[in-house]
Amino acid sequence: MHTANDGSSTRIDRTEFHSVLDGQPRVGPHRVPLVDPARGAEWGTVSWAPDHVREAVDLAGEAFRTGSWARAPRAERADVLDAIGRGVLERVEEIAVLETLANGKPLAATRAEVGASARWWGYYAALLRTLRDESIELSASKQAQIVQEPVGVVALVTPFNGAFSLGTWKLAPALAAGNAVVVKPPLDSPASTMILLEVLHQAGLPRGVVQLVQGGAEVGAALVEQPETAMVSFTGSTRAAGAVGRAVSGRLARFVAEAGGKSAHIVFEDARISDAVTAVVQGGFSGTGQTCVAGSRILVHRAVVAEFTAELLQRISRLRVGDPFVAETHLGPIATATQHARIRKLIDEAVSEGAEVLTGGSTPPAVPAALANGYWVAPTVLRVDDHRARICQTEVFGPVLALVEFDDEAEAIALANDTEFGLAAGFWTQDAGRIRRVSGLLQAGTVWVNTYRGMDWQTPFGGYKHSGIGRENGLEGLREFQETKAVVQEFGRAADPFGLAPADQ
Repeated sequence: MHTANDGSSTRIDRTEFHSVLDGQPRVGPHRVPLVDPARGAEWGTVSWAPDHVREAVDLAGEAFRTGSWARAPRAERADVLDAIGRGVLERVEEIAVLETLANGKPLAATRAEVGASARWWGYYAALLRTLRDESIELSASKQAQIVQEPVGVVALVTPFNGAFSLGTWKLAPALAAGNAVVVKPPLDSPASTMILLEVLHQAGLPRGVVQLVQGGAEVGAALVEQPETAMVSFTGSTRAAGAVGRAVSGRLARFVAEAGGKSAHIVFEDARISDAVTAVVQGGFSGTGQTCVAGSRILVHRAVVAEFTAELLQRISRLRVGDPFVAETHLGPIATATQHARIRKLIDEAVSEGAEVLTGGSTPPAVPAALANGYWVAPTVLRVDDHRARICQTEVFGPVLALVEFDDEAEAIALANDTEFGLAAGFWTQDAGRIRRVSGLLQAGTVWVNTYRGMDWQTPFGGYKHSGIGRENGLEGLREFQETKAVVQEFGRAADPFGLAPADQ
């Protein structure tokens, strides 16, 4: 039983987690404690074993070669996906609690994430029912049919800040395409994926189609290096994505990665300031800033920087930081002690390099004694003059915004693109011409105009530059998990360019 700071309680039905191979629990010899980041206290354990990887890939390969899922009509697969979506909605609370215990997001946020993830299953079910193979007439007697087939065994490596929701982004299209799957959730967020596996089986998915292996970097490396792993879909840091990509591409397997970000959020002089501030707060501090698309570089036109900053600081002062199981909480803790220490170090380095702390920069003052051992960082805004400073170039993955002033549109675009990342960007203006110009010049996979951080199952998502390769969501996300085949058929007589056929033919 987990007791929230307001005296309420949230039931935890299980505290031990493990791999699941061919539908059966597999406890490993290695055990790692699970820590509640709001309290710094252990609440469960996860076990793992390196040899689970080889077995999982073998089982998935056997399921793909001999099972019925890959060969099932698309309408049948769609029915199962719809049932999975319904099953997720029946277990929202259980899954949300486990996600909050793992990453510290407020329970209200994880509830919303889990509930929304059901829409991904419904979307890919709808795609399966409506997509048609393409036929091309090559000549009067020759036709090509373009068909999409599953890749085979795919490995899904999911992140700690959204093991369930971001895992769904991968798993729904992977299964829609007919693949067999091995999922590896993060070592410190193992629980929600186990619940999802139960939902899959209850919805009618054959048990061998999805295998679950627990573990850390060692297990992940072994998984992506397996010769039978035909594709890897990875979400994590840019450094880790590079290592995985080298291992996968070296054997010519397929690779999709959503990596780091340092997204620019631009406020032009004609912006609706109040709306822009709302989006900056939401885009920078949702999930305590532990989101890949966090708008962590705030670029503000010098003519409006005073007005913008005053309202921004006033709004931040009203954010409530505290127990993620309390309904009124806006920001919870940092997910791990290691990440907490890294964020504090980056803030201190920025200040030593000349950044001005406008707010935050330390532990929130109102954290109660019961949460004293948690991993807390106050919402922080740093005014920075040098855009090449590390705080403007490094993904912090925490509630830290770097505010930089600019003088004109060209400078704003140059600053926004002045980073190795290109995952997302946003800007605020009422100038229709500027909307067209700037959205075309920003080097980012997603550009939000007069809004920020809007995600949708229909919209492809991925990055430019070091923010990733490939796309998730939408039709593009489905195609990543498919091989394209051309079947060419001649309905007439065989061509005889050498004139060797009998004369009566």
